[in-house]
Amino acid sequence: MSMLTHEQMRDFIATHDFRSPEDVQRALKGLFAETLQAMLDGELETHLGYPKHQAGPKPTPNRRNGRYPKQVTTEYGEVPLEIPRDRDGSFTPVVVPPRQTTMVGIEDQVIALYARGMSTRDIQAQLADLYGVEISPALVSNITDKLLPRITEWQQRPLAACYPVVFLDAIHYKVREDGRVVNKAAYMVVGIDLDGYKDVLGMWIGAHESAKFWLTVLSELKSRGVQDVLVVAVDHLTGFSEAIATVFPKADVQKCVVHQIRNSLKYAARKDYAALTAALRPIYQAPTEDAGAAALATFAADWRDRYPTVVRSWEAHWHELATFYRYPEGLRRTIYTTNLIEGFHRQLRKVTKSKSLFPTDAALTKMLFLAGQEAQRKWTKRLPNWGEILGQLVIYFEDRLTPFLK
Repeated sequence: MSMLTHEQMRDFIATHDFRSPEDVQRALKGLFAETLQAMLDGELETHLGYPKHQAGPKPTPNRRNGRYPKQVTTEYGEVPLEIPRDRDGSFTPVVVPPRQTTMVGIEDQVIALYARGMSTRDIQAQLADLYGVEISPALVSNITDKLLPRITEWQQRPLAACYPVVFLDAIHYKVREDGRVVNKAAYMVVGIDLDGYKDVLGMWIGAHESAKFWLTVLSELKSRGVQDVLVVAVDHLTGFSEAIATVFPKADVQKCVVHQIRNSLKYAARKDYAALTAALRPIYQAPTEDAGAAALATFAADWRDRYPTVVRSWEAHWHELATFYRYPEGLRRTIYTTNLIEGFHRQLRKVTKSKSLFPTDAALTKMLFLAGQEAQRKWTKRLPNWGEILGQLVIYFEDRLTPFLK
């Protein structure tokens, strides 16, 4: 609903003699500044309990004590204000708090642009082009730094007691540290809860990916309330299984079959790629674990002489490559690879691809958090046929799942 009547609007236009959109912008800037100033003066009047120039006794010995100038960045540009003061220093404005130099609209714009992967200087240029607002890259950083407490709260939030499936994977970035560029790993954890919905359980920035750091991540998940996990889907990082067993000893480990196939091709001649992948397919597409083991035996007999390293790798890791066979058929396609979390990583890369280097861990954390929140907003559906899958899981793992079901 408009705050002005049609007559008032016509008078406003006539008074200012608008000839261009810029004229409207300037008038609105003045109106906005006058409104803010009136709100500040009204706040002080409420605080003191008497209007300005009131004669006679006052309800308080406190008095007005002049003003001090302040510039506030808004959608209309730099707005000059005069912040009123009281004599005993007990007045704190609410509409423009101390140390605040931007209004909420601009802050929202900055964070929205930052969430799209724009650099601080790109955001500076964008706001200047759109609104004529001049802000420094340092101010952009300060605005986005307001996300950090929110990120900390999100990272420390309590988690569900049980997740049927948890995916662990890291995505790598270059970050400036102590004057040099280093590779950092962003450790990501995505879980599927008992209702069949995906959720990002947390993210951590650390040195190059290691099982030792993953042990810290898993321990933190447990401290935030996770008591049991049925299956953990991972890549082939050395020591991963041992780290998982230390924190969640009952959890099954599913190593990514796609990673295993890629690793196999590293030891094969290019001319054999098609034949080798075709020969591997019956192993992980078999209807049962026994059938898969039989297919592996056939593969070993056919290819051991040519590629013994490939055969040994499949045989050595078979007990963790075949984990998915123990689970309902509807869940197998989800857990036998880490495609689910890698799809999440692709969403992050869409936002971060323009950033070849992050100035700090905090800058990387802010952008990944915003990109991750945007990706999660699209996770509105649970896994297909989840009700049937959960029913089967309860039969398989009655003692473990029943205590966590509502």
